[in-house]
Amino acid sequence: MANRREFLIKSGVLTAGTFIFPSWVDFESSKKVKNTGIQLYTFRKEMADDAIGTLKRIASLGFKEIETARSNEGHYYGLGPKGMKNICDDLGMTLRSGHVHMDKDWLKTLNDAVEAGQEYVIVSTMPSKGQTVSNYKSVAEIFNKGGETAKKMNLKLGYHNHAYEFEVDHGKVLYDVLLENTDAALVHMELDLGWVIMGGKDPLDYFKKFPGRFPLWHLKDMDLKAKHSTEFGKGNLDIISMFKNSELSGLKYAFVEQEEYTSTPLESMKMNMKYLGKINY
Repeated sequence: MANRREFLIKSGVLTAGTFIFPSWVDFESSKKVKNTGIQLYTFRKEMADDAIGTLKRIASLGFKEIETARSNEGHYYGLGPKGMKNICDDLGMTLRSGHVHMDKDWLKTLNDAVEAGQEYVIVSTMPSKGQTVSNYKSVAEIFNKGGETAKKMNLKLGYHNHAYEFEVDHGKVLYDVLLENTDAALVHMELDLGWVIMGGKDPLDYFKKFPGRFPLWHLKDMDLKAKHSTEFGKGNLDIISMFKNSELSGLKYAFVEQEEYTSTPLESMKMNMKYLGKINY
């Protein structure tokens, strides 16, 4: 700061004894990562064994937003939608989103999400099989209709990708077909950044081609050589570039997800939160 101030004085921009800076001098231009979320699949075993204790440990790490995963105990780990919401509220976290399937229990799933106080319900797998343009167009229509139903209940429907959506049929990337045939006002995409690069694509290309379509992220670093997730900074995802382009993405919430660990999920998340705390973008 002393060197900068000396330069400004010498250049006539700042006179000695004053602290008046011109508009182009911005020492606070860099941003910090805030309001970090966690996808609970990261702690899948721990949540099954001790949901409340695990949520307390997650809160102690500084996570503020929660996204549930489907589990053998149900969407809410045996706590019920209201119980899950209350525990998160007590711990200073928000139950923001949950992964679901579109199946015969779809209306119950939406009603539970309302009771839990969620903003998003995220379909985590394709509701019908077939790696074809035709199937993806059909699924897009299913999502549009599902999104209409969700909107009437003050919920937002989204879709979470893996790597297989980036396969090609008849010269078309299937994920692009899904984006091109869904209504942006009804279908809110959750982009798993790790699976995008595992699928051979660059998330930045999607931010540019479909700006504003990705309000949710799964923030996941991937070791492409080992073909699995890893702690931030150890893999092939340029995390800082992702955040620098987050406005182009339309980002509202980023949920950290890691499926493989150096030691334990807790230790990996400590490392990840430390990494995010040092980022300026």
